[in-house]
Amino acid sequence: MKLSILFALLTCASAAFGQTNSSFYVGATGNDSNPGTQAAPWRTIQHAADTARAGSTVYVRAGVYEELVSLNASGNASDGFITFRSYPGETAVIDAAHFTPTSRTGVVTIQNKSYVRIEGFEIRNFRTAEHRLAPLGINVIGSGSHIELLNNNVHHIENNFGGRDAPGSGGNGFGIAVYGTDAKAPITDLVIDGNEVHNLKTGSSESLVVNGNVTNFRITHNVVHDNNNIGIDVIGFERTAPDPAVDQARDGIVRGNVVYNITSRGNPAYGNDENSDGIYVDGGTRILIEQNVMHDVDFGIELASEHKDRATSYITARNNLIYHCHTAGVSIGGYAPERGHTEHSNVVNNTLYENDTSATGSGEFQMQWNMSDNIFENNIVYAGQRCLITLNRSQVDNARPPAVIDHNLYYCASGANASTWAGASGAVTGYDKYVESTGNDRNSRFLDPHFVDAAAKNYHLQSDSAAIAAGTADGVPTGQLDLDGSPRVTSGKIDIGCYQRK
Repeated sequence: MKLSILFALLTCASAAFGQTNSSFYVGATGNDSNPGTQAAPWRTIQHAADTARAGSTVYVRAGVYEELVSLNASGNASDGFITFRSYPGETAVIDAAHFTPTSRTGVVTIQNKSYVRIEGFEIRNFRTAEHRLAPLGINVIGSGSHIELLNNNVHHIENNFGGRDAPGSGGNGFGIAVYGTDAKAPITDLVIDGNEVHNLKTGSSESLVVNGNVTNFRITHNVVHDNNNIGIDVIGFERTAPDPAVDQARDGIVRGNVVYNITSRGNPAYGNDENSDGIYVDGGTRILIEQNVMHDVDFGIELASEHKDRATSYITARNNLIYHCHTAGVSIGGYAPERGHTEHSNVVNNTLYENDTSATGSGEFQMQWNMSDNIFENNIVYAGQRCLITLNRSQVDNARPPAVIDHNLYYCASGANASTWAGASGAVTGYDKYVESTGNDRNSRFLDPHFVDAAAKNYHLQSDSAAIAAGTADGVPTGQLDLDGSPRVTSGKIDIGCYQRK
């Protein structure tokens, strides 16, 4: 009898202090002096974070947990992840309403950790009105590998500072933020999948962001909405990592996300400016942006660099649907001449529909300053009432053209002769005059794409659409799948736009 009791105690101790493949439980009626079993759970997620080791799974039962949680251990390749997960069929809520950020503070913080997974939590109510403090929903910082943020609901993270130092410079708050701050080791093998990030007040910052020394990441199947600044952001050159050679988020995928109701209008950092993006790459490189839907945001997709002599480069944005944006559907280039560059980037097989709804003059496709060796092809561009198709702010350098623009399908209800194509030296009215004066779009056409039902937001193609089999694969990285996940090529042909007709 005594030997059996001793064996049980040793088994419990080994589970708590290093044995792998263990399950622990946290419950709203538990006690941290309990053994953490399903029958006798712990009370706090933080106690579980202090106890769990590689291979452990912590199941958190339904309830509200008023705490800030910091992970204090890593998993590893041989023993497996440390997983924190809402119990199946239940939702655990981590509520920070009674806490105040001390500087840059997360409701959940993962710093210099690897092989950790956060899954299925509701993370909410972290607020401040102090300019210099930054609340975050999930804060990943430093270095680490194999970090997974899955199916969480992050909302009402707010910086309510009512002023600004300068336009665009106000308070800061984040829904999910990943900052690679270590010059020697990146944050790598990162997965951010299936999260909902919404009803945030981020000030000058972003809803979901990877910044600095971050590589090999996937931002997939998230829904980001109703926030007052950028939806999804991939950033470089902000001195997040102390070595400029690695201070650049890179080699990532942004796929299958839905981003809507994003605007900086009314945000104290921006006043009445509509400068936010659905998806923004600011200094990132080697990024694939595909199969996303953006609508009712300021800019749909922006590929730019805010830092002089630094470039956003080697980006491919393909098979995306972008509609009813307040400004341009797609924008590339530095937003001022003294800013950075956009280079070697491809915007292909996207569908743009009635953007620039605020009549900003940016049109559907905006080219700003400092661009070279980009491609804009195989896109459907359906302009709104003003029929402003493009805005090109740059003087064209024939040696390094800002973009190769061809094999697109354009349309507006008022017709080709009413279409406007604005350039640095003035505007051209009429599609034929635009082609003649620029040399662009010699293989493009100005015809109704015949969507199935645009009023019902169904932008698939009818059988008589001029977009069918009209695209090119010559030098164009179209990918294997369209927005629906159907094969991108049918009978050896590629349709223009984000959908391939079967």
